[in-house]
Amino acid sequence: MRKERVGFAMCGSFCTHQAVLKALEQLTERYETVIPIASETAAFTDTRFGASEDLLDRLEALTGNEVLCDLASVEPIGPKGLLDVLVIAPATGNTIAKLAAGITDTAVTMAAKAHLRNDRPVVVAVSSNDGLAAGARNIGELLARKHYYFVPFGQDSAEKKPSSLVADFSRIPDTVDAALEGRQLQPVLLR
Repeated sequence: MRKERVGFAMCGSFCTHQAVLKALEQLTERYETVIPIASETAAFTDTRFGASEDLLDRLEALTGNEVLCDLASVEPIGPKGLLDVLVIAPATGNTIAKLAAGITDTAVTMAAKAHLRNDRPVVVAVSSNDGLAAGARNIGELLARKHYYFVPFGQDSAEKKPSSLVADFSRIPDTVDAALEGRQLQPVLLR
């Protein structure tokens, strides 16, 4: 088991949660410490994909740690140096836009800001219906920034949703390993 401490932050994009939870399970088999984080939307919104309470229970069961889901609980991540790497999966277009603009008004964006103050890697697993439209510039902004690493991604459904992008969530563990070495897993763009 690897000793690096992993933060795992989940945003909305509820349709991807099951695939993301499978990747989280792989991470918990590889890394000794995984701290779950949920955006307020993910933590407190019931959808046709499931109840928020079930998501929080699953996160805690997989990691053995309490879910951090408010600003006050994630702010110490930076000052206390609690994490070696932070994963944001799924990273919605809204969260990516906020990260690109420096907005820290959710548990996930505050966790990223707090973590980045320590010059440590943030792994982004995009899931956005407008990633090749209005959200493209925000993704591009983060691709160009130091300490951001992307889980390889591609078009979700080119015919039905031509602007939609989604990460290959199964590649999260390998992307985390690479990010901890200071390198971007390649190829970033999937066919």
